[in-house]
Amino acid sequence: MDNQTVLERLKTRFADAFVESREFRGELTVVVPKDRIVEVCSFLKNDADLAYEFLSDLCGIDMYTPEKRFGVIYNLLSLKNRHRLRIKTFVEEENPKVQTITGIWGTANAHERETYDMFGIIFVGHPDLRRMYMPDDFEYHPLRKDFPLMGIPGSLPLPKK
Repeated sequence: MDNQTVLERLKTRFADAFVESREFRGELTVVVPKDRIVEVCSFLKNDADLAYEFLSDLCGIDMYTPEKRFGVIYNLLSLKNRHRLRIKTFVEEENPKVQTITGIWGTANAHERETYDMFGIIFVGHPDLRRMYMPDDFEYHPLRKDFPLMGIPGSLPLPKK
């Protein structure tokens, strides 16, 4: 399986949802709209020829731009074809929501929780979306670019010496 074959299959199946693609150092990245992410991921996993059966990672990014501020990156692996694929989708700061893919890959559960905790991106339909590292009542998201490097004084009780 090569990048061009994967790209052609995606363009054929999702011509109306295809935003952009780029190749860097032999790895393919495809950007799709947030409202089509579940459909695209399901196709990539269930298509017998492509067979991206493993979600190796899912993470958030903060572009710190007025539009498309936050992104979700899905790193997929087809063991059958020995091929990697990166899918990206973007959400706005005012409504940072994207559908969960836990029904496609169970490993997305923890990845989505961590992304929610650190960036505040809400995964609609997630079976147990709650904080993973930060306290439940913590109102900030530490990996956002507008979060102060030294933290917010008084926002977390520190252990006593």
